Amino acid sequence: MDKIKTTEESVEIDEQKWVNDSSVDHKGRVPLRGSTGVWKASLFIIVIEFSERLSYFGLATSLIIYLTKVIHQDLKTAAKSVNYWSGVTTLMPLLGGFLADAFLGRFSTVLVSSIVYLLGLLLLTMSRVVPSLKPCDTDLCHEPRKVHEEIFFLAIYLISIGTGGHKPSLESFGADQFDDDHPEERKKKMSFFNWWNFGLCCGLLLGVTLIVYVQDRVSWAMADLILTLVMASSIVIFVAGRPFYRYRKATGSPLTPMLQVFVAAIRKRNLLFPANPSHLYEIPKSETTQSRLLCHTDKLKFLDKAAILDNTQDSEVQQQNPWKLATVTKVEELKLVINMIPIWLTTIPFGICVAQAATFFIKQGVTLDRKIVHNFEIPPASIFALAAIGMIVSVSFYDKILMPILRRATGNERGISILQRIGIGMIFSVSTMIVAALVERKRLNLVHKNPLEGSSSMSVFWLAPQFLIIGIGDGFTLVGLQEYFYDQVPDSMRSLGIAFYLSVIGAANFVSSLLITIVDHITKNSSGKSWFEKDLNSSRLDYFYWLLAIITAVNLCVYVIVAMNYSYKNVHGKATVSVADCNDADDRNAMA
Repeated sequence: MDKIKTTEESVEIDEQKWVNDSSVDHKGRVPLRGSTGVWKASLFIIVIEFSERLSYFGLATSLIIYLTKVIHQDLKTAAKSVNYWSGVTTLMPLLGGFLADAFLGRFSTVLVSSIVYLLGLLLLTMSRVVPSLKPCDTDLCHEPRKVHEEIFFLAIYLISIGTGGHKPSLESFGADQFDDDHPEERKKKMSFFNWWNFGLCCGLLLGVTLIVYVQDRVSWAMADLILTLVMASSIVIFVAGRPFYRYRKATGSPLTPMLQVFVAAIRKRNLLFPANPSHLYEIPKSETTQSRLLCHTDKLKFLDKAAILDNTQDSEVQQQNPWKLATVTKVEELKLVINMIPIWLTTIPFGICVAQAATFFIKQGVTLDRKIVHNFEIPPASIFALAAIGMIVSVSFYDKILMPILRRATGNERGISILQRIGIGMIFSVSTMIVAALVERKRLNLVHKNPLEGSSSMSVFWLAPQFLIIGIGDGFTLVGLQEYFYDQVPDSMRSLGIAFYLSVIGAANFVSSLLITIVDHITKNSSGKSWFEKDLNSSRLDYFYWLLAIITAVNLCVYVIVAMNYSYKNVHGKATVSVADCNDADDRNAMA
């Protein structure tokens, strides 16, 4: 007994000293827990995220203004251009995440994509500084040069490509700095996503205030130069943190094992299920060091046939061919991805509401009185700062006040489940659209009463409630989605998991553009007057906001049903695997 006790104590001491989660340090060795990872590494990573968000929101929030004032696109075309760019920017991470997980590794992907991002910023700066690439030779352009337009769009889509590798890899790389099997580090990881978004929002806040102010009052070129220098500096800082990081090796395409499960299940479609799921094939826990094993679940049972040992064939031959036999873990990983599809689809309407904040909400601000004191007038895009403030308040309140209270009340280490957190944010999105519709109705009433003055007598701070509410909603839903897609994907797909989260916003931008086109076509044909005319005063954005409120409310009901029937990832404990082990893990994850 003493020998067993001594062995257990030595294992515990070893686990406290070393990180045994298949990660390595910068020299390819097992990481030392005390000198790698956790916050000492994450701070370097949050710095470059701050820089990227500063650049992104400094450009994104004023993009519709640049397209209408400098490129001279009409409102509808400019809104579509912004949505297309935002859509590409948030769908590119699917490719970047795949490359990071399968081939390049997360650190290398972040570094390469950050350099591409920097090249985009340099090209954007050149398009506003080099005389032959500038919009025109005067301060006010009535018709910009074609070459400027081409270089401008090339630059912002280079930034999209950079974001495609940067966003999914960096956030998952940051979360990799925390060991899931270490209780203290697991708790810190839950806070990581909150403080990651705090840093993100600080970048956003400066982007839509300081950078937008420079664009509005100094020059677009000066703003781009600042962003370029900040990004270059943050890349240097990110590389300087290399000795402190924990790294995960690329494991090859994560899609191939899923295809193998499908093929094996189809091949064995006529086999009978074993009476006990424990008879399904799984490799012993002692033989795997690269990933955690998953417990069997009863959903999508057809896929379980891939893990049935065929008694008519040699078992060793089957085990050597993954196209004929899959482990329970591989089957469960495919189930995880399939189960995510309904969640992904039901969060798109939330993303559509978020898309309005960077397009129509900003454009509304242009028509309102933006004076604060005396002759100081805030740039239209700076009103977006209120969304960042709402998110910062929401995340800080949740992490420091609400989560500890809920932990004590529910006994759940997360406070509330991930899907519950996402659902709360969706309620805020419905409220946002209702408030936005009422405010736009008030603005239009002023325009109709006094067509000459329009809505210039109405303060821009009438838009504050809708920005604050959507920001608070982001603090619940967007942070929840990040945690959900990182935590619930297979361990080999975590960069892709963050890409799935970003693709919700990307797909929502494309759906928003499609919805604008459909509504424009229907309203123009039915009444002869579109809801989206050439300017806001002749448009009916209030009707469009009411439509989005109804769509989002109906979708929320569907989401609740989907969330109630969702099964969370069920991971085996570190000890020898047993049915009890799975049951204990199931209890831990029941409210995850």
